[in-house]
Amino acid sequence: MIKRDYYDLLGIDRSARKEEVKRSYHHLAHQFHPDKNPGNPAAEEHFKRITEAYNVLQDDKKRAAYDRLSASAGQGDFAGFRAPEDFFSGRDFFDDFFEEIFEDLFGGKRPRQRKARGADLRYKLEVSLEEAAFGSEKEIKVLRMSVCPICRGSRCHPGTAPMTCPTCKGYGSLRAQHGFFSVNRTCGNCQGEGQIILRPCSKCRGKGRLRTMRVIKLNIPPGVDEGTRLRLSREGEMGSNGSPPGDLYVVVSMKSHPFFTRLGNDILCEVQIPFSQAIGGVEIEVPTLKGKARMKVPAGVASGKVFTLKNQGMPILQGSGRGDQKVKIRVGIPPEVQKGTARTAG
Repeated sequence: MIKRDYYDLLGIDRSARKEEVKRSYHHLAHQFHPDKNPGNPAAEEHFKRITEAYNVLQDDKKRAAYDRLSASAGQGDFAGFRAPEDFFSGRDFFDDFFEEIFEDLFGGKRPRQRKARGADLRYKLEVSLEEAAFGSEKEIKVLRMSVCPICRGSRCHPGTAPMTCPTCKGYGSLRAQHGFFSVNRTCGNCQGEGQIILRPCSKCRGKGRLRTMRVIKLNIPPGVDEGTRLRLSREGEMGSNGSPPGDLYVVVSMKSHPFFTRLGNDILCEVQIPFSQAIGGVEIEVPTLKGKARMKVPAGVASGKVFTLKNQGMPILQGSGRGDQKVKIRVGIPPEVQKGTARTAG
C-alpha cells in the first residue's frame, strides 16, 4: 500500500482540475508554511509533503505517471507502468514518493540523505517598561546541546578519525536490483552514516555534543511588547553528527509598572489634583518616560477626564514615531464636601 496519497494530502478528488490543485495547495501552504509555524517540525514536514504533491499533480506527465503507478501498486505490482523520459531527471520531489513505495514493497529504510538541523529553543525574557521604551542589552543563559570541546564534533578520540564503512564504501546505503528498479536500503553496518567510529570520544561518548550553559548577549529593540518574539539564528540546539544548530526564540514578557499602564503603543497614567485646582484650573507637571512635562488642566475639569500628551508613549517596533501618553485626572474631594454629600444622600 502506498504510504501517502497526493490527492488526499491536498484534499482534492482525483478528477480535480489544475485550478483546484493550485487553489488547494495555496490554501494549505499558507496554513503550514514554516514561517507561520516556527519551531513546529510537524508543520514543516507537512508543508514539504503538500509541496511535493503539488509539484507532481500540476505537471501533466508526472500526474499521469503517478496515477498509473499508484494504480499498479494497489494491485501488488507495477505492470504496464512506463515513466516519461524526463520523469526521473534531477532530484525532484517525486524521488521521495518512489522511495516510500519501495519501503512498502521490499522493506528496509531509506538511506539518510541529509542531516537534520538541531532543535529550536524558546526562552522567556521579562523586561521593564523603560527597557522596552528605549531598548537595552541583556545577557541570558541558555542550557543547550553544544559541540563537544574535546572532539569538536568529530565524535572521535583526539588523534583518531572515523573509518569509511567497508560494507557500503561510505555511501550509507546498499543498492538492490528488483527488475528494472534499483532500490537503495540503509546500510546496517554504519546505520546510514557511511562511517564507523572506532574510538569514540570519551567526553561526549561518541555523540559529538554536550549539554552546556551558554551566555548570550541580546539587544532588545525599542518598542517590544508582551509576546514579541526575537529570533537568534543558529543559537538553538546543535544538531547530531555535525548537523547545523537550530534557532533560539526569545519571547518577551512585560513587567508591571507602578505608575504607567501600557495600551499598545500608548501609555496611561493617573494624576490626582486637589478640588480647589480643579475648580479654578491649574498647570501641572506630569511624569513621562522621558522626564517631566507640563500640562494645563482647565477650570471645572471633571474627575476621570483624560488628556493626551502627543508622542510621549512607546516607540513603534521596527517603525517610526511613537504612541501617546494618556493622562487621567482624579479630583480629590475635600472631607467637608464628602460629609455634605453623605448627609444629602441620607
